[in-house]
Parts: sequence; C-alpha cells; structure tokens
Amino acid sequence: MERPAVPSEVLMSQAIQPAHADARGQLSAGQLLKWVDAAACLAAEKHAGVSCVTASVDDIQFEETARVGQVITIKAKVTRAFSTSMEISIKVTVQDTFTGVEKLVSVAFSTFVAKPLGQEKIHLKPVPLLTEQDRVQHNLASERRKVRLQHEDTFNSLMRESGKSDDPVSAEEEGTVSTKGTSAQSVELVLPPHANHHGNTFGGQIMAWMETVAAVSASRLCHAHPILKSVDMFKFRGPSTVGDRLVFNAIVNNTFQTCVEVGVRVEAFDCQEWADGHGRHINSAFLIYHAVDDRGELLTLPRVRPISEDDFRRYRGAIARKRIRLGRKYVIMHKEEVPHCTHWDLSKQAVLSSGNVEALTRLAAKSGWEVTSAAEKIKIYTLEEQDVLSIWVEKRVESPAHLAYHLLSDFTRRPLWDPHYVSCEVIDRVSEDDQLYHITCPATTGDKPRDLVVLVSRRKPLRTGKAYTVAVKSVVLPSAPPSPDHTRSEIICAGFLIHAVDSRSCTVSYFNQMSASILPYFAGNLGGWSKSIEEAAASCIKFIENATDDQNPSRQPQQDGS
Repeated sequence: MERPAVPSEVLMSQAIQPAHADARGQLSAGQLLKWVDAAACLAAEKHAGVSCVTASVDDIQFEETARVGQVITIKAKVTRAFSTSMEISIKVTVQDTFTGVEKLVSVAFSTFVAKPLGQEKIHLKPVPLLTEQDRVQHNLASERRKVRLQHEDTFNSLMRESGKSDDPVSAEEEGTVSTKGTSAQSVELVLPPHANHHGNTFGGQIMAWMETVAAVSASRLCHAHPILKSVDMFKFRGPSTVGDRLVFNAIVNNTFQTCVEVGVRVEAFDCQEWADGHGRHINSAFLIYHAVDDRGELLTLPRVRPISEDDFRRYRGAIARKRIRLGRKYVIMHKEEVPHCTHWDLSKQAVLSSGNVEALTRLAAKSGWEVTSAAEKIKIYTLEEQDVLSIWVEKRVESPAHLAYHLLSDFTRRPLWDPHYVSCEVIDRVSEDDQLYHITCPATTGDKPRDLVVLVSRRKPLRTGKAYTVAVKSVVLPSAPPSPDHTRSEIICAGFLIHAVDSRSCTVSYFNQMSASILPYFAGNLGGWSKSIEEAAASCIKFIENATDDQNPSRQPQQDGS
C-alpha cells in the first residue's frame, strides 16, 4: 500500500550486509550513525528547502541490536523549526526478514542549521501539526532546546559543586584501574567519498570514525567487545573539508557499575596546520558502553582511579554528565504513562495496606543507589534499573522520630512545606493506619494541573532500631474519578522511612519510584538546572524542627527506644 506523504518526514530502509557488521556480526554503531545522520539531514532539507548541516546529535539511546540479514528502517521527522535551526526526531526499528517481527533499536534527536547560499537570510516556516503526537513533540522540542542551550552552564555549575560531594576512589582500594592504558588515537585523511553534498566532511562519517576509536578505548578497560548503549552528545564546533587530516583521541573518563563513559576529541588539520602541529577542534562526544560475558550477562566494570589533574577533571565531568542525563530522561524521551494503579477494595484493605508498606521497604533495600548531590543535612541518591528511575532524599532532622512520623504521616499538612502539593484532602479515613487522599499538584511545562488519588499506609516500629514507615501508592477509586480540569497522575511506590538517631534527632528518608507523570517535577533537579528537591527537603526539615510535641496527638517517644 502506498503510504501518504508526511511533511518534513523521511523514511529510509537499509538491508544489513556483512560489510555493515562489527566483530560480533551485528550492525556496527558507526554505520548506523551514518545512516541516521543522512536521514535526519534529508528531513531537515525537505522542510527548509535549502542545504542544512548538523549542529549536534544528542541523547541517542540504543535499545536493541540488529544482525546481518535484517532490515533497518529509519524515520526522521522535523518536530519543531526555530529561526534558522530545526530539531529532528529519529526513530530506528529493525525487522526480521523471516518472522516479520519489528523491534525498536534507537531513538535520537538532532539539531540542524539551515545554510542558504550567499548572503540570503532565511526564517524557517513552522512545522504543521497534524496529530496530537505532533503537538506533544512540538511542545517538548522547546523544552529539549532549553536543556541544550543551558547544558554548558549546568555542567559548569555541577563541576563547581562536585569537589564537595564526589570522592574519587583511593589508591589503596582494591580492583581499581587507571585510565592511562585506555587512551586510543586514530587519524583519517578526508577523501572525496567522505564529503557530503555541501563539500564538507559528512557529519555521519565523522561520528562513525569517533565511535570506532571510542570502542577501541572502551575495549581496553572491558577486555571484551564493547556495546554502545547511548551517546551523550555529538557537538559539531566547526567544519572540515576534503584534504583535511582528522585526528581522533579517545580515553575512558569513568565507570558506573556496568557502564563506561568514553570521551572523544577531534581535531582537523590542513597541510600547513599538519606541518605546524596546530589543529582545529571541530568535534567532541561522550559515548557510553557496556559489555557482556559469554552468557550475555552484563559485566561489572572496575572502578576508575584518577591520578593526574586531567584524570580528576574527566572523572568528575563524567559524574556531572551522568546526572544531567538523568534529568533529561523526561524531556527527551517522554514515554507514555503505563498505568500500575491498584483498584481500591475495602474487603482487601489488609492486603493492599501491607503490600504498600512492603513495596516501600523493598525499594529502600535495593542495592545500587548512587549519590547525585550532597549538602550538610540533605543527600540525594538515584537508582537506575533499565527504564525505571528511583530517587532517595535523606534528611537529618533535629527533632524526635515520633514527632516527624506524626507530622509526615498526616498528608493534609503536606502542602504546608512541599511546593509540589497544592492541596491534599482526606477522602476516607479507612482505619487508624490507612487513609485515602485526593492530591492536586501544580502544572508543569504548560500542561494542566495534575491530581492523584493515593493510599497512605503508616506503621510504627515494632521494636527498637526499626523505622517508622509512611508508604504511599496510587489507587483507583470510583468515587473519585478523573477530572477534566486535571491530568490524573500516578505514584507507583513512594513514602518515608524515619529512623531515630537519638531522643532528639532522626533521619528522614523519602523514596519515590518515578512514573512518567511524576518525573517532570524532579527532572530539573536531577539534571542540575534546578534545586527544587533540595528546597522541598529544606522546607520539610524546617517544618518538622519548628513543630512541637504539642502537635503530636499520641506523644509516644518510647517507640524510638529512647
């Protein structure tokens, strides 16, 4: 069937041949990057009507591999046009020739700039919005552009803060490695087949060369064939032309459990610059790899031990970029909400309540939490499990644990200190320890305000040393249906664990397993361009510390073991 034409969209299908494969027989990441850049460029030029060049390619996520004999399809589409630049969304799928099964390989976003001939000025026409998804991506494109434009300032701010909280491994720690042996260099002579239709070196070719040298660097740490997981950003700083010599330098910056970040720098030299030894910095990128063993299990990689001043700079830079990537998860990917809500059933109250508490306890007990921010009284941790992101905010409070428990378990008080809560009303006091609430939250990024219906289950510790628990999860309640004035959102698993330090102080830990609807409230903070979590945590500390035991109706300090 003939597919109807879509403005500003290009479809490219390629059969994967042996020449396109890597050492594992899978489509090489470099070849895929070349195809992706070509498709994106053609989509940009279809919209602009003039020649376009790559400005940057960012947040490429690889979800699936492709093999020789399969068919790759790339859909590139302009999501939004600004004055002279455009954002292009790229979706790559692979189809098995024999079964017809299609899988998602990658999602990416690139920015192209229109380059009219001569002194002609251009102002790009708006992108026609034909579907609801077009409108969603059009709005998000503006958010993604803000993230790109403020990336450097955010990164520099995190680097200034990193010395206060990020403690590199010591030389005495066993199993650590230096990155000195991971450096790799390559040189390429730009020939006519490497040039694009503008006469400059094809951006996709440069990206492919960068990926090749980055993979060599990663392999020297992994001691295995590395698999490209994602690309933080390809940033094109300047052009190169036929006859230039391109020098690629790559080195491992840091490792994160099963992932390794490799930085690549590209310099271009014409004949005179080559002889003088002074090149032009034309490109940089940061690529994230993982590796698998013979059984296909992810390898846990050794921690990096920085030695030189440059090692420390790159080590801390990788930590800052990882934090920014966390914050960009929502504004870049915008995955649709997959409902997890449980239907409330009074006859199953005991089961639902205990399940609520147990889910929070399991979340807190998971391994792999990593510090992303630390201050005097507040620490923020994150946990990534495939596509699931969770957050843990730890606060030191100079008040008794039993007082913090009674204040935080009464959600009607939540709007007094939490700016993410506009209102919180009791729907049903099911029992002393279980209550149903309706919560409203402010709007984000131009959307409607959000609301939630949640079950709050609280538990006092049964013995000394255990935590007070306040668990929260969304439920479906027929008597509180979604309102047209709000977007119904969801809390999958969240709550507080409160541990007594002594009779006058405690540690309050807040956990939240992010849903797509909740993540917008945290994305800016995780990414480093907002302090909303720290501000809410500081407000919570102040709220508890300014309270008195007179606000505690039960006043049972003996539960702290104090």
